[in-house]
Amino acid sequence: MDAIEIQNDTENVDEAGRNEKTLVEIKVLFFARARDLTGLADMSLEVPADSTACDCLNRLIVNFPGLAEIRGCIVLAINEEYAPESTIVKDRDELAIIPPISGG
Repeated sequence: MDAIEIQNDTENVDEAGRNEKTLVEIKVLFFARARDLTGLADMSLEVPADSTACDCLNRLIVNFPGLAEIRGCIVLAINEEYAPESTIVKDRDELAIIPPISGG
């Protein structure tokens, strides 16, 4: 019986040794200068469950260091609603990275 319990505990472990149930996948949308800095309009991002929007942004800055230049003035939205960086993201959420818009 112990062997069955151990097998069930490891069934969802990926090659890196992470339990798949502990990850969520979100869609990230880049607007204006953020799009210019990343070269992307959108992308998928896997993060640990219970990650905040801030955690996601920090991970994006690691992958796209140019985003650091606009970090202090970015507004975030989750599922088309403005959200504080402390908001927990859930599986299939949509996180929008919205820098200030300039122009005349």
